[in-house]
Amino acid sequence: MSEDDLDRYESEIELALLQEYRAVFSMFRYAVETHRRFYLANEVKVSVREGSNPVCVDVELRDAWVWDVYRPARFVPLVNIVSFKDVNVEMLSDEQQSTER
Repeated sequence: MSEDDLDRYESEIELALLQEYRAVFSMFRYAVETHRRFYLANEVKVSVREGSNPVCVDVELRDAWVWDVYRPARFVPLVNIVSFKDVNVEMLSDEQQSTER
């Protein structure tokens, strides 16, 4: 496989991922971004571990979709995230969901 073939393949799977994201976006209530991944989810529970230094955040997602080109299955019933970095949780409005389509 040539370098051009590989670049073309990666472009195609990234485009397919973007199209999937647009198709499923309206099914979810939250967008969650960590330093490693982006998720869509319907339930989010965030807690901070007591006494941890640096601060450690636990995030539990239920009914989630993971933005990851290389995952064979992006729909996940339960995701547990442990992070020492920033975690952004955004509740999606009905307006955002309708404009994303």
